Amino acid sequence: MMLETILDALFPDGHDVRLDGKTITGEAATPLGTVAVLGTADAAAMDHAIALGLSAFILETVARHPGRPFVYLVDTSGQALSRSEELLCLNGSLAHLAECVDLARRRGHPSLSLVTANAVSGGFLSYGLMADRVFALKDVQVRVMDLRAMSRVTRIEHEKLVELAGHSPIFAPGAENYLRMGAIEAVWDEPSASRLVDALTSLQRGVAAGDHRMKLGCGRGGRMLAEPVALSVQAAGGGV
Repeated sequence: MMLETILDALFPDGHDVRLDGKTITGEAATPLGTVAVLGTADAAAMDHAIALGLSAFILETVARHPGRPFVYLVDTSGQALSRSEELLCLNGSLAHLAECVDLARRRGHPSLSLVTANAVSGGFLSYGLMADRVFALKDVQVRVMDLRAMSRVTRIEHEKLVELAGHSPIFAPGAENYLRMGAIEAVWDEPSASRLVDALTSLQRGVAAGDHRMKLGCGRGGRMLAEPVALSVQAAGGGV
């Protein structure tokens, strides 16, 4: 789906959102007020320029528009895979972006992300998955690590990982598996202004309650141990 189609569906009251290369930045009108819109398009490979550009936009919004909600639009193929990017410490730029998202949250800016096509690896982890609530359009690609790459890192045979992915969403890609784990709040059939407003309204009311992804994952049968283990640590005085 074209970015302009998605933006028009989400923000029928108007928007001033720019696409610079594969980086999205701007603002949009909603019945709840103006929101900051940013993210990536066209399966962007997250490099230094994109990460630092998004970071700068977040910091500028925090400085100029206290409390303004953020809407992250996610379409990324992951971090840029080049030797030059790695030698320049791409991990540092991605970490900086994640820290900016966290700073905005601590300064009282609600945030939600919508996966519009691809959400892969560090490109997703550094901002999209950092939002207070995560949503996805149907039929999108969501994965943190390809099973073959996971096999190389963990030294577990690829065939075994495929077998595990057949009955455990923790090992399997796809929006529905991330929905079961609680990482994704809901899957939308199409971009919808009413669903966006409902999500922002719920978020503004409930963000103070904290992150409920572990509870969702347990209730949906996708992440059965995270919540009880965290509660046990908390009960023992270790915090969560």
